[in-house]
Amino acid sequence: MFESLKKKFSGTIGKLSDKLSSEEEAEETRQEEVPGETKETSPETTETFEKLEKIEEPSTEEKELETEEPPAEEKESETGVRGRLSGIFSREKKEEKVEEKVEEEPAETPEEPEEEEKSGMFSFVTKKTISEKDVDDILFELEMSLLESDVAMEVAEKIINSVKEDLVGRKIRRRSDVAEFTRDALKKAISEILGVETKDLKEMADKAQKSGEPLKIMFVGINGTGKTTTIAKVATYLINEGYTPVIAAADTFRAGAIEQITHHAENIGVKIIKHKKGADPAAVAYDAVEHAKAKGKEIVLIDTAGRMQTNVNLMDEMKKIKRVVKPDLIIYVGDSLTGNDAVEQASKFDEAVGVDGIVLTKADADAKGGAALSIGYVINKPIMFLGVGQSYEDIMEFKPEWMVDQLV
Repeated sequence: MFESLKKKFSGTIGKLSDKLSSEEEAEETRQEEVPGETKETSPETTETFEKLEKIEEPSTEEKELETEEPPAEEKESETGVRGRLSGIFSREKKEEKVEEKVEEEPAETPEEPEEEEKSGMFSFVTKKTISEKDVDDILFELEMSLLESDVAMEVAEKIINSVKEDLVGRKIRRRSDVAEFTRDALKKAISEILGVETKDLKEMADKAQKSGEPLKIMFVGINGTGKTTTIAKVATYLINEGYTPVIAAADTFRAGAIEQITHHAENIGVKIIKHKKGADPAAVAYDAVEHAKAKGKEIVLIDTAGRMQTNVNLMDEMKKIKRVVKPDLIIYVGDSLTGNDAVEQASKFDEAVGVDGIVLTKADADAKGGAALSIGYVINKPIMFLGVGQSYEDIMEFKPEWMVDQLV
């Protein structure tokens, strides 16, 4: 199940890994070519060496001065200490002239660019920082894909923004780092989406049992979502957990609905409380609660008429059941195959009577997974169960971590 979403998330991980690794290979190739270029002597360096050679070679005038013999008197006077001092000062002056010429035209040492190149040669291989430019296009593609899979707009935006925030600025060393960081970012984003505080049905049942009052659960939803069958599945789940439920056939709007829920109740061996067609649904629900109290049964499961969320009269009838029975839990039953419609319907029921939890039916046939990912986040209510087959046993408690593992 949820194959479409899983494929899209896997594709995003692969695309980011391919993009960043191809950039790394291109950078490595470019950096490897740089040292070979530095072997050739640049024109500036050649010119500098020529200048230094000219400085070291004495000029014609200096040669003439060196070869010219001083007068005899000067020769005699420059003997001894005085002559030695004079020779020292003349050499210092020549050295100063050479230094001045060198200072006027400083030579560029060829070692400096080589050192700079060496320090940057493997910098990308060692560490690269992920930028927004690296991820923007691919994450935009993912967002469009999520919308195509019936993921609600606000949920898709939340996932994309969360992943981008986690990836941008991360430093990677190898291709596997990209895949690991992206997978972790997606898991975190999906966990936050599914992280609505859930309700423990067994804990609630135990608490109600201690108080002497049965746990009252009211099921709502539109026609065709599998609501009646879901009630039978939840009853089976509770029986397997050691509880004794009773079912209230409070959908008196259709005669066929009473017959259907009666058939399911008999198949699983659960007591059903029913009135004739057209009876007051609130009265049926009330009688079921009184029966549970009298017989010491821990849980009452109340069926209601399947109705469109826009039917005001039937919505008012459902509100009356809520006022009379005061259910501890109102569960919306939605068809996961309807995608965004299920999310919209859940929102309307939540506005009308208040929804505490969600059961999504036909999850085993849902390849997209948009409803399962979106519905809890949009109405801020937990998914409690998933219908995953046709038999009464085919219902599973929903665990957010399980769905994260299914998707990433």
